[in-house]
Amino acid sequence: MKYYLIAGEASGDLHASRLMRQLRLQDPEAEFRYYGGDAMRAEGGTLVCHYSQLAYMGFVQVALHARTILKGMQRCKEDIAAFAPHAIILIDYPGFNLGIAKWARRHLPTARVCYYISPKIWAWKSYRLKAIRRDVDLMLSILPFEVDWYGRRGYTVQYVGNPTVDELAPMLEQLHEEQAERYILLVPGSRRAEVRDNLAVMMAATRGMGQRIIAGAPGLSAEYYAEVLADIPDAEHDVQVRFGQTHQLMQHAWVAAVTSGTATLECAYLGCPQVVCYNFKGGKVVYNAMKVALRSIRYVSLVNLLIYGITGDKSLPDERHAAVCELLGPYLTPQSLRTELLRLMPADAPARQTMLAQYAEMRRRLGDTGAPGRAASAIVELLRSRLDN
Repeated sequence: MKYYLIAGEASGDLHASRLMRQLRLQDPEAEFRYYGGDAMRAEGGTLVCHYSQLAYMGFVQVALHARTILKGMQRCKEDIAAFAPHAIILIDYPGFNLGIAKWARRHLPTARVCYYISPKIWAWKSYRLKAIRRDVDLMLSILPFEVDWYGRRGYTVQYVGNPTVDELAPMLEQLHEEQAERYILLVPGSRRAEVRDNLAVMMAATRGMGQRIIAGAPGLSAEYYAEVLADIPDAEHDVQVRFGQTHQLMQHAWVAAVTSGTATLECAYLGCPQVVCYNFKGGKVVYNAMKVALRSIRYVSLVNLLIYGITGDKSLPDERHAAVCELLGPYLTPQSLRTELLRLMPADAPARQTMLAQYAEMRRRLGDTGAPGRAASAIVELLRSRLDN
Protein backbone atom coordinates (compact mmCIF):
# COMPACT_ATOMS: atom_id res chain seq x y z
CA MET A 1 0.00 0.00 0.00
CA LYS A 2 1.00 3.63 -0.44
CA TYR A 3 1.70 5.93 2.49
CA TYR A 4 2.24 9.69 2.52
CA LEU A 5 3.76 11.02 5.76
CA ILE A 6 4.20 14.61 6.96
CA ALA A 7 6.56 15.54 9.80
CA GLY A 8 7.44 19.16 10.42
CA GLU A 9 10.34 19.04 12.87
CA ALA A 10 13.27 16.94 14.08
CA SER A 11 11.39 14.91 16.69
CA GLY A 12 8.57 14.17 14.25
CA ASP A 13 11.11 13.08 11.65
CA LEU A 14 12.59 10.59 14.12
CA HIS A 15 9.21 9.20 15.24
CA ALA A 16 8.01 8.93 11.65
CA SER A 17 11.13 7.01 10.63
CA ARG A 18 10.48 4.42 13.34
CA LEU A 19 6.87 4.13 12.19
CA MET A 20 7.98 3.65 8.56
CA ARG A 21 10.24 0.79 9.61
CA GLN A 22 7.34 -0.95 11.36
CA LEU A 23 4.94 -0.33 8.50
CA ARG A 24 7.36 -2.00 6.10
CA LEU A 25 7.59 -5.03 8.42
CA GLN A 26 3.80 -5.38 8.43
CA ASP A 27 3.30 -4.34 4.80
CA PRO A 28 6.32 -5.44 2.71
CA GLU A 29 4.84 -3.72 -0.36
CA ALA A 30 4.73 -0.34 1.39
CA GLU A 31 5.60 2.72 -0.72
CA PHE A 32 6.52 6.00 1.00
CA ARG A 33 6.55 9.65 0.01
CA TYR A 34 6.91 12.32 2.66
CA TYR A 35 7.61 15.76 3.97
CA GLY A 36 10.20 15.02 6.62
CA GLY A 37 13.89 14.82 7.30
CA ASP A 38 17.07 12.80 7.28
CA ALA A 39 15.84 10.02 9.58
CA MET A 40 12.89 9.33 7.29
CA ARG A 41 15.12 9.49 4.21
CA ALA A 42 17.32 6.80 5.74
CA GLU A 43 14.28 4.47 5.78
CA GLY A 44 13.77 4.80 2.01
CA GLY A 45 11.00 6.17 -0.14
CA THR A 46 10.97 9.70 -1.53
CA LEU A 47 11.67 12.85 0.46
CA VAL A 48 9.66 15.60 -1.23
CA CYS A 49 10.47 18.50 1.10
CA HIS A 50 12.82 18.72 4.10
CA TYR A 51 11.14 19.96 7.27
CA SER A 52 13.86 22.59 7.77
CA GLN A 53 12.31 24.56 4.90
CA LEU A 54 9.03 24.98 6.79
CA ALA A 55 9.95 24.73 10.49
CA TYR A 56 8.68 28.06 11.80
CA MET A 57 7.30 28.48 15.30
CA GLY A 58 5.39 31.28 16.99
CA PHE A 59 3.03 33.89 15.59
CA VAL A 60 5.73 36.29 14.41
CA GLN A 61 7.84 33.66 12.66
CA VAL A 62 4.79 32.11 10.99
CA ALA A 63 3.52 35.51 9.87
CA LEU A 64 6.88 36.49 8.42
CA HIS A 65 7.12 33.26 6.45
CA ALA A 66 3.42 32.83 5.61
CA ARG A 67 4.03 32.86 1.86
CA THR A 68 6.68 30.12 2.14
CA ILE A 69 4.39 27.99 4.31
CA LEU A 70 1.43 28.41 1.96
CA LYS A 71 3.56 27.48 -1.05
CA GLY A 72 4.80 24.42 0.83
CA MET A 73 1.25 23.38 1.64
CA GLN A 74 0.10 23.81 -1.95
CA ARG A 75 3.04 21.77 -3.20
CA CYS A 76 2.23 19.09 -0.64
CA LYS A 77 -1.41 18.88 -1.75
CA GLU A 78 -0.41 18.57 -5.39
CA ASP A 79 2.13 15.86 -4.59
CA ILE A 80 -0.34 13.89 -2.47
CA ALA A 81 -2.95 14.06 -5.24
CA ALA A 82 -0.43 12.77 -7.82
CA PHE A 83 0.73 9.97 -5.50
CA ALA A 84 -2.85 8.92 -4.55
CA PRO A 85 -1.92 7.23 -1.25
CA HIS A 86 -4.02 4.73 0.63
CA ALA A 87 -3.09 6.51 3.89
CA ILE A 88 -1.99 10.02 4.77
CA ILE A 89 -0.09 9.86 8.07
CA LEU A 90 0.26 13.14 9.94
CA ILE A 91 2.85 13.52 12.70
CA ASP A 92 2.06 16.37 15.14
CA TYR A 93 2.69 19.76 13.36
CA PRO A 94 -1.02 20.73 13.59
CA GLY A 95 -1.09 24.11 11.86
CA PHE A 96 0.07 22.51 8.63
CA ASN A 97 -1.26 18.99 9.04
CA LEU A 98 -4.85 19.85 9.93
CA GLY A 99 -5.01 21.93 6.76
CA ILE A 100 -3.86 18.91 4.79
CA ALA A 101 -6.43 16.70 6.57
CA LYS A 102 -9.26 19.09 5.66
CA TRP A 103 -8.14 19.19 2.03
CA ALA A 104 -7.77 15.39 1.86
CA ARG A 105 -11.27 14.78 3.24
CA ARG A 106 -12.67 16.83 0.38
CA HIS A 107 -10.37 15.88 -2.50
CA LEU A 108 -9.20 12.34 -1.65
CA PRO A 109 -12.18 10.73 0.09
CA THR A 110 -10.84 7.20 -0.41
CA ALA A 111 -7.59 7.93 1.46
CA ARG A 112 -7.54 7.29 5.19
CA VAL A 113 -6.18 10.13 7.33
CA CYS A 114 -4.23 8.85 10.32
CA TYR A 115 -2.70 11.10 12.97
CA TYR A 116 0.31 9.72 14.85
CA ILE A 117 1.19 11.88 17.86
CA SER A 118 -1.89 13.91 18.59
CA PRO A 119 -1.57 17.69 18.45
CA LYS A 120 -1.70 19.16 21.96
CA ILE A 121 -5.16 20.64 21.62
CA TRP A 122 -5.79 19.90 25.31
CA ALA A 123 -3.31 22.71 26.05
CA TRP A 124 -4.74 25.30 23.69
CA LYS A 125 -6.85 25.62 20.55
CA SER A 126 -9.23 22.92 21.77
CA TYR A 127 -11.62 24.11 19.03
CA ARG A 128 -9.47 22.05 16.66
CA LEU A 129 -11.26 18.97 17.99
CA LYS A 130 -14.12 19.78 15.61
CA ALA A 131 -11.77 19.53 12.62
CA ILE A 132 -10.15 16.37 13.97
CA ARG A 133 -13.52 14.73 14.47
CA ARG A 134 -14.51 15.62 10.88
CA ASP A 135 -11.24 14.95 9.03
CA VAL A 136 -9.20 12.34 10.92
CA ASP A 137 -10.07 8.66 10.65
CA LEU A 138 -7.63 7.37 13.26
CA MET A 139 -5.96 9.28 16.09
CA LEU A 140 -3.01 7.55 17.73
CA SER A 141 -1.92 9.02 21.05
CA ILE A 142 1.51 8.79 22.70
CA LEU A 143 0.47 10.40 26.00
CA PRO A 144 -1.74 8.32 28.29
CA PHE A 145 -3.76 11.23 29.69
CA GLU A 146 -5.03 12.12 26.20
CA VAL A 147 -7.31 9.07 26.03
CA ASP A 148 -9.49 10.37 28.86
CA TRP A 149 -9.39 13.98 27.61
CA TYR A 150 -10.66 13.03 24.16
CA GLY A 151 -13.06 10.44 25.55
CA ARG A 152 -14.82 13.00 27.74
CA ARG A 153 -15.46 14.96 24.55
CA GLY A 154 -16.91 12.05 22.62
CA TYR A 155 -13.94 11.17 20.43
CA THR A 156 -12.07 7.87 20.66
CA VAL A 157 -8.30 7.81 20.45
CA GLN A 158 -5.92 4.91 20.85
CA TYR A 159 -2.93 5.07 23.18
CA VAL A 160 -0.16 3.11 21.51
CA GLY A 161 2.60 3.87 24.00
CA ASN A 162 5.29 6.49 23.76
CA PRO A 163 8.07 6.16 21.17
CA THR A 164 10.51 7.76 23.60
CA VAL A 165 10.32 4.53 25.59
CA ASP A 166 11.37 2.51 22.53
CA GLU A 167 14.24 4.85 21.79
CA LEU A 168 15.59 5.15 25.32
CA ALA A 169 14.67 2.03 27.31
CA PRO A 170 17.76 0.10 26.13
CA MET A 171 19.97 2.97 27.30
CA LEU A 172 18.22 3.15 30.66
CA GLU A 173 19.07 -0.48 31.36
CA GLN A 174 22.75 0.42 31.13
CA LEU A 175 22.52 3.54 33.31
CA HIS A 176 24.25 3.60 36.68
CA GLU A 177 24.60 6.65 38.93
CA GLU A 178 28.36 6.20 39.16
CA GLN A 179 28.57 6.63 35.37
CA ALA A 180 27.27 10.19 35.55
CA GLU A 181 29.84 12.83 34.79
CA ARG A 182 29.95 16.31 36.24
CA TYR A 183 29.36 18.32 33.10
CA ILE A 184 26.36 20.60 32.66
CA LEU A 185 24.31 19.89 29.57
CA LEU A 186 22.66 22.73 27.67
CA VAL A 187 19.80 21.80 25.33
CA PRO A 188 18.70 25.13 23.82
CA GLY A 189 16.19 23.77 21.30
CA SER A 190 16.08 22.67 17.68
CA ARG A 191 15.11 25.84 15.78
CA ARG A 192 17.46 28.66 14.95
CA ALA A 193 15.57 31.40 16.80
CA GLU A 194 14.99 29.42 19.99
CA VAL A 195 18.60 28.25 20.08
CA ARG A 196 19.79 31.84 19.86
CA ASP A 197 17.36 33.09 22.51
CA ASN A 198 17.80 30.28 25.03
CA LEU A 199 21.51 29.67 24.69
CA ALA A 200 22.37 33.24 25.69
CA VAL A 201 20.62 32.79 29.06
CA MET A 202 21.98 29.27 29.58
CA MET A 203 25.55 30.37 28.96
CA ALA A 204 25.28 33.32 31.33
CA ALA A 205 23.67 31.19 34.04
CA THR A 206 26.33 28.47 33.99
CA ARG A 207 29.40 30.69 33.75
CA GLY A 208 32.07 29.35 36.10
CA MET A 209 30.02 26.28 37.14
CA GLY A 210 32.28 23.78 35.39
CA GLN A 211 32.42 21.92 32.11
CA ARG A 212 29.50 22.62 29.76
CA ILE A 213 28.37 20.77 26.67
CA ILE A 214 25.76 21.97 24.18
CA ALA A 215 23.58 19.37 22.47
CA GLY A 216 23.66 20.38 18.80
CA ALA A 217 20.31 20.11 17.02
CA PRO A 218 19.85 18.17 13.78
CA GLY A 219 19.63 20.51 10.84
CA LEU A 220 21.79 23.21 12.44
CA SER A 221 25.47 23.58 11.66
CA ALA A 222 28.52 23.95 13.87
CA GLU A 223 29.04 27.31 12.17
CA TYR A 224 25.64 28.49 13.37
CA TYR A 225 26.46 27.64 16.99
CA ALA A 226 29.82 29.39 16.64
CA GLU A 227 27.99 32.46 15.32
CA VAL A 228 25.52 32.43 18.23
CA LEU A 229 28.28 31.98 20.82
CA ALA A 230 30.30 34.78 19.28
CA ASP A 231 27.36 37.15 19.85
CA ILE A 232 27.07 36.31 23.57
CA PRO A 233 28.90 38.92 25.68
CA ASP A 234 31.79 37.51 27.73
CA ALA A 235 31.02 33.95 26.58
CA GLU A 236 33.87 31.58 27.36
CA HIS A 237 35.02 29.53 24.43
CA ASP A 238 35.68 26.29 26.32
CA VAL A 239 32.11 25.11 25.79
CA GLN A 240 31.72 22.13 23.45
CA VAL A 241 28.99 21.56 20.89
CA ARG A 242 28.30 17.90 20.09
CA PHE A 243 26.00 16.63 17.37
CA GLY A 244 24.16 13.32 17.15
CA GLN A 245 24.78 12.48 20.82
CA THR A 246 21.91 14.16 22.66
CA HIS A 247 20.63 11.03 24.39
CA GLN A 248 24.10 9.88 25.39
CA LEU A 249 24.82 13.35 26.73
CA MET A 250 21.60 13.30 28.77
CA GLN A 251 22.47 9.88 30.11
CA HIS A 252 25.81 11.00 31.51
CA ALA A 253 25.31 14.67 32.40
CA TRP A 254 25.07 15.67 36.05
CA VAL A 255 22.38 18.32 35.47
CA ALA A 256 20.80 19.93 32.40
CA ALA A 257 19.09 23.13 31.29
CA VAL A 258 16.54 22.06 28.68
CA THR A 259 14.33 24.10 26.39
CA SER A 260 10.70 23.04 26.76
CA GLY A 261 9.65 20.32 24.32
CA THR A 262 10.21 16.61 23.73
CA ALA A 263 13.76 16.95 25.06
CA THR A 264 12.42 17.47 28.59
CA LEU A 265 10.74 14.07 28.46
CA GLU A 266 13.87 12.43 27.06
CA CYS A 267 16.02 13.98 29.76
CA ALA A 268 13.66 12.79 32.48
CA TYR A 269 13.40 9.29 31.06
CA LEU A 270 17.19 8.99 31.13
CA GLY A 271 17.34 10.18 34.72
CA CYS A 272 19.13 13.51 34.32
CA PRO A 273 18.00 16.24 36.78
CA GLN A 274 16.92 19.28 34.81
CA VAL A 275 15.51 22.76 34.77
CA VAL A 276 13.03 23.47 31.97
CA CYS A 277 13.55 26.77 30.17
CA TYR A 278 11.87 28.83 27.52
CA ASN A 279 12.98 32.33 26.65
CA PHE A 280 10.54 34.57 24.82
CA LYS A 281 10.25 38.30 24.42
CA GLY A 282 7.46 40.50 25.77
CA GLY A 283 7.99 40.11 29.51
CA LYS A 284 5.06 39.58 31.86
CA VAL A 285 2.54 40.90 29.34
CA VAL A 286 3.23 38.02 26.95
CA TYR A 287 3.65 35.59 29.88
CA ASN A 288 0.23 36.48 31.32
CA ALA A 289 -1.35 36.21 27.87
CA MET A 290 0.21 32.78 27.50
CA LYS A 291 -1.17 31.73 30.90
CA VAL A 292 -4.66 32.78 29.79
CA ALA A 293 -4.31 30.86 26.51
CA LEU A 294 -3.11 27.79 28.43
CA ARG A 295 -5.54 28.17 31.33
CA SER A 296 -6.75 24.58 31.00
CA ILE A 297 -3.35 23.26 32.08
CA ARG A 298 -0.94 24.23 34.84
CA TYR A 299 2.34 23.17 33.23
CA VAL A 300 4.03 23.21 29.84
CA SER A 301 6.65 20.49 30.26
CA LEU A 302 5.63 16.94 29.39
CA VAL A 303 7.33 15.72 32.56
CA ASN A 304 5.06 17.71 34.86
CA LEU A 305 1.99 16.92 32.75
CA LEU A 306 2.69 13.19 33.00
CA ILE A 307 3.24 13.42 36.75
CA TYR A 308 0.31 15.71 37.63
CA GLY A 309 -2.01 15.21 34.63
CA ILE A 310 -3.85 17.79 32.52
CA THR A 311 -5.31 20.11 35.07
CA GLY A 312 -5.70 23.74 35.95
CA ASP A 313 -6.06 22.77 39.62
CA LYS A 314 -4.79 25.74 41.64
CA SER A 315 -4.00 23.50 44.63
CA LEU A 316 -1.08 21.98 42.72
CA PRO A 317 2.33 23.67 42.89
CA ASP A 318 2.94 26.36 40.31
CA GLU A 319 5.31 25.69 37.42
CA ARG A 320 8.35 27.07 39.24
CA HIS A 321 7.84 24.70 42.20
CA ALA A 322 6.60 21.58 40.40
CA ALA A 323 8.34 18.23 40.02
CA VAL A 324 10.52 19.88 37.39
CA CYS A 325 11.03 23.61 37.69
CA GLU A 326 9.77 25.50 34.63
CA LEU A 327 11.35 28.92 34.05
CA LEU A 328 9.38 30.61 31.30
CA GLY A 329 9.59 34.06 29.77
CA PRO A 330 10.28 36.75 32.39
CA TYR A 331 11.02 34.13 35.05
CA LEU A 332 13.96 32.79 33.03
CA THR A 333 16.99 34.88 33.92
CA PRO A 334 20.65 33.91 34.31
CA GLN A 335 20.30 34.20 38.10
CA SER A 336 17.05 32.18 38.40
CA LEU A 337 18.40 29.41 36.19
CA ARG A 338 21.69 29.33 38.06
CA THR A 339 19.87 29.11 41.41
CA GLU A 340 17.73 26.16 40.29
CA LEU A 341 20.68 24.28 38.79
CA LEU A 342 22.71 24.74 41.98
CA ARG A 343 19.83 23.21 43.99
CA LEU A 344 20.25 20.02 41.96
CA MET A 345 24.03 19.79 42.02
CA PRO A 346 24.79 17.96 45.31
CA ALA A 347 24.37 14.20 44.96
CA ASP A 348 22.35 14.02 48.19
CA ALA A 349 20.30 17.19 47.60
CA PRO A 350 16.61 16.59 48.50
CA ALA A 351 15.53 18.38 45.30
CA ARG A 352 17.69 16.04 43.21
CA GLN A 353 16.52 12.86 44.95
CA THR A 354 12.85 13.87 44.81
CA MET A 355 13.12 14.63 41.10
CA LEU A 356 14.72 11.24 40.36
CA ALA A 357 11.92 9.46 42.28
CA GLN A 358 9.28 11.35 40.30
CA TYR A 359 11.04 10.40 37.07
CA ALA A 360 10.58 6.75 38.03
CA GLU A 361 6.82 7.27 38.43
CA MET A 362 6.69 9.02 35.06
CA ARG A 363 8.39 6.06 33.37
CA ARG A 364 5.84 3.71 34.92
CA ARG A 365 2.96 5.73 33.52
CA LEU A 366 4.41 5.73 30.01
CA GLY A 367 4.32 1.92 29.91
CA ASP A 368 6.24 -0.59 27.84
CA THR A 369 8.13 -0.45 24.57
CA GLY A 370 6.43 -1.14 21.21
CA ALA A 371 4.74 2.18 20.32
CA PRO A 372 5.78 2.33 16.62
CA GLY A 373 4.76 -1.30 16.09
CA ARG A 374 1.34 -0.81 17.70
CA ALA A 375 0.81 2.36 15.66
CA ALA A 376 1.74 0.57 12.44
CA SER A 377 -0.63 -2.30 13.29
CA ALA A 378 -3.53 0.10 13.86
CA ILE A 379 -2.91 1.87 10.53
CA VAL A 380 -2.52 -1.34 8.51
CA GLU A 381 -5.62 -2.84 10.15
CA LEU A 382 -7.63 0.28 9.24
CA LEU A 383 -6.50 0.11 5.60
CA ARG A 384 -7.14 -3.63 5.26
CA SER A 385 -10.61 -3.29 6.75
CA ARG A 386 -11.34 -0.61 4.15
CA LEU A 387 -10.11 -2.85 1.35
CA ASP A 388 -12.15 -5.77 2.66
CA ASN A 389 -15.25 -3.60 2.52
